[in-house]
Amino acid sequence: MRATPWKLQTLAPGAAIAALGLTLSGPAAAALTASQLALVVNDDEPNSVAIGALYRDARGIAEKNIVHVRIPKSPRQLTPEQFAPLRQHIVDRLGPDIRAVLMVWTAPYAVGCNSITSALTLGYDAAQCAAPCGPGKPSGWFGADQVSPAMAAMKISMLMPTGSVPLARELIARGGTRYFRFPTASAYYLTTSDGLRSVRSRLFPPAGKVASHELTIKRLSADALEDAQDIMFYQTGMVKVDKLDTLRFLPGALADHLTSTGGDLLGDGQMSSLRWLEAGATASYGTVSEPCNHVQKFPHPTVLLKRYLSGDSAVEAYWKSVAWPAQGVFIGDPMAAPYAR
Repeated sequence: MRATPWKLQTLAPGAAIAALGLTLSGPAAAALTASQLALVVNDDEPNSVAIGALYRDARGIAEKNIVHVRIPKSPRQLTPEQFAPLRQHIVDRLGPDIRAVLMVWTAPYAVGCNSITSALTLGYDAAQCAAPCGPGKPSGWFGADQVSPAMAAMKISMLMPTGSVPLARELIARGGTRYFRFPTASAYYLTTSDGLRSVRSRLFPPAGKVASHELTIKRLSADALEDAQDIMFYQTGMVKVDKLDTLRFLPGALADHLTSTGGDLLGDGQMSSLRWLEAGATASYGTVSEPCNHVQKFPHPTVLLKRYLSGDSAVEAYWKSVAWPAQGVFIGDPMAAPYAR
């Protein structure tokens, strides 16, 4: 990861809340419903078909909202030319009420230097690939409290990994959890010894309690969290996050690490964002190509916290937290919404 100067956020710790007008008493969100979600299933991949059926049954997705595609051999990356007809096929089959799309596969996860989720939602961004370390195009979803008609028309998207049917079954169960009372939980924000990957620590929310949501915000200076049993949020910056096997993530938990290629899901150069889901998180994020640590290319911790606590679904909260999402892939259960009421 190469260091890159940036000017959009130059905030002291905690100042992000005031700068973005963020309060946790903002308008309550109406979480994404089953009638607003489309499933895209790769009929050439048995696990995609099986997990798509599990998700359909668990969430009550109507058959009319299921799109079937064929992607032979599940390559990690598609060229823009390969992706264009696939995108058109999907978009042409989305009804007017659809607000989000879940692609049920692990790969492909990239289109050139773009993530497949951004390429589907926003269209392929050739300019970003001409200068991957350069600024990205601003997203109309970033920081929004409500979903406008223009935002809904964008059809935000997420991937449901399909490497293991049993693990997917567990993920779907976690994402479907609804709490009668808010769980006693913690949000962990780690400033690590890796300075390049800790650039967003200045955007962490201040430590303290959100009493209305039974949530404690904890800011730590450490390279890894160990033995925590109450995790609803975990955000850090490292090439590889250790001690995940000692942790307990609550159903609906969000977790991600700022590094160059966490979104290279099947790569072996850095820790894949898949490891978060395998450890028990319900949704995550990572970049598929070198972003040069622009904080705008990663989830803004305070925005993500605010939107999720306000009742947004995982896919909505994550999309609202990334200012420049072209290179970032969103993974997990899009309908997870533990704070929806």
